[in-house]
Amino acid sequence: MKNKALFTSQRLDWQTPKALYEELNKEFHFNCDPCFLTTNTIHPKDMLGSDWGQICFVNPPYGTIIGKWIKKAYEEWKKGKTIVLLIPSRTDTRWWHDYIMKATEIRFIKGRLKFDDYGGGSAPFPSAIAVFK
Repeated sequence: MKNKALFTSQRLDWQTPKALYEELNKEFHFNCDPCFLTTNTIHPKDMLGSDWGQICFVNPPYGTIIGKWIKKAYEEWKKGKTIVLLIPSRTDTRWWHDYIMKATEIRFIKGRLKFDDYGGGSAPFPSAIAVFK
């Protein structure tokens, strides 16, 4: 039996590994994270209809909604912004070919990420960093 998590995401909110975020932030100096989840911020869904900051880190909700976030990131980049996405490496999807293939740079992550909120285990899917600069 195939592991369904390899092909779909039962979860939408994979928490970014702190060390990965810090490494990327040293390079890009983010001033916006439209998907940041705390009880004191705007719900990320609301950010699909809002303007983002100038240099954004985006770890979008996974699942069927991810395509909307990828499209929004692409549109924000077309406005002259820098967008850095942490995404599942799903090269067979429409959103990958319509938007990610237009990125300035795609960094494939070797092995599987260990998401901070996944109990120390590896993610059930490969990940990539897409940079629109």
